[in-house]
Formats: sequence, C-alpha cells, structure tokens
Amino acid sequence: MKQLIELEDHILKKANSEALLLRETLANVGTLVINVMSSPGSGKTETISALSDELRLHGDTVAVLVGDCATDHDAQRLVSHVDWVEQIVTKGVCHLEPRMLVPYLPELLALAPRYLFIENVGNLVCPVDFDLGESIRVSLLSTTEGEDKPAKYPDLFRTCDITVISKIDLAEVVEFSELRARTFLDQVAPNTKTIKVSARTKEGVAELAQAIREVAQRSRGFETSITES
Repeated sequence: MKQLIELEDHILKKANSEALLLRETLANVGTLVINVMSSPGSGKTETISALSDELRLHGDTVAVLVGDCATDHDAQRLVSHVDWVEQIVTKGVCHLEPRMLVPYLPELLALAPRYLFIENVGNLVCPVDFDLGESIRVSLLSTTEGEDKPAKYPDLFRTCDITVISKIDLAEVVEFSELRARTFLDQVAPNTKTIKVSARTKEGVAELAQAIREVAQRSRGFETSITES
C-alpha cells in the first residue's frame, strides 16, 4: 500500500515550532526580531547599518544575524555599526531557516539586545515561507531594480509590515518612478507602510527607526506564526 507523505508540510511544521521557540525565548528578554528580505544588491546591509546607528543613538542595543550563500563580507561591513553580529553561511541554501538561528540563542540571551535584525539571503521567493521568529517583516525595493518588483513577487511584499524604497538618492539617475512603485505596492500590499530611505544621505532613516520603535512598543509577546496566519 502506497502512502503519500506531504514532505513540505512536515518541514514547515517543524520550522514553525522552531520559530515559535525563537520568538517566545527572545520576547522573554525583551528582544524584537526584524526579518529583512529583498533581492541581492538592494541595500539591506547598508540600510541596517544606518538604521542601527540611529537606534543606538537612543541607547538601544542592536544585534544582527546575516545570511549569505558564501563569505562573511556583510558581517564585516556591519561590525562597527552594531553591538553584535554573526554571519550564517548557508552554502547554497537560498533562504534562512529557524534551525540555522537556534545555535546563536545562548549568545543572544546573554546580550538581550533591544533589536535583532535578520538579514535574510538575497531572494524574493524562498524566504517568504519561513517564519524566523520575527515580529516584523521588512522588504526592500531598490530604485535600481525598477518599479514592478511588487507585481512580479507579490507574496514577499504582501507579508511585510514595512517596505523600504531604498537607494532613493539614485531615483532620478535611474529614472525611477515612485508613483508607479507605490501603485504596484498598493495593488498587492495596501496595508504595508512604505518609507523612502537613502543609507548614503540618511534620508528616511530616522522615520524608519521610529516605525520600528512603534512596532516594538506593541509587539511584546507576539506569538502568531506568520506562515500560519
């Protein structure tokens, strides 16, 4: 007798259990987890660096876990901007999973940072399905990518609380239309907060930091899995 095994469901159920452990454990020490997702080269590392500088000005501690297929280049770029950073090398895996974060729990619990940013692997598809214990999801839409990424990859933008239009200082050079971008975002994710940011000029960084703080104030004890909602 043949039996069909829903392998994907099994994998996601296990991952969701691990995500719940991460969420509850980190929430107990007052840490807000932010999952940052986008395509490669959209400015995740520089945006997190600028945002961390702004948050730390107010006395907040910031930790970062960085996911990449290879190298620790992004962790090296972040080290002077944050209180703690570790690189997760996925060796070709196109997204982070909760099991990859669990080994860092002891260090994170000892530090008990106010914010933990997870810089996911640059990918607009696979990371969407995996809850990493976050209470907030942030997507980046770079001006250098064109305006229609939300239309092409709606699931990512639909599941995010905040969309950052990054590299806004290059908008004129690359003939980026903010109106078109916001139209596509409104079509797929009408409830997502959109903030324009330039990590280079610091435009919008304070506004993004304030949006993160507001989420932190109302997200303690957040227990609902994004992939189950």
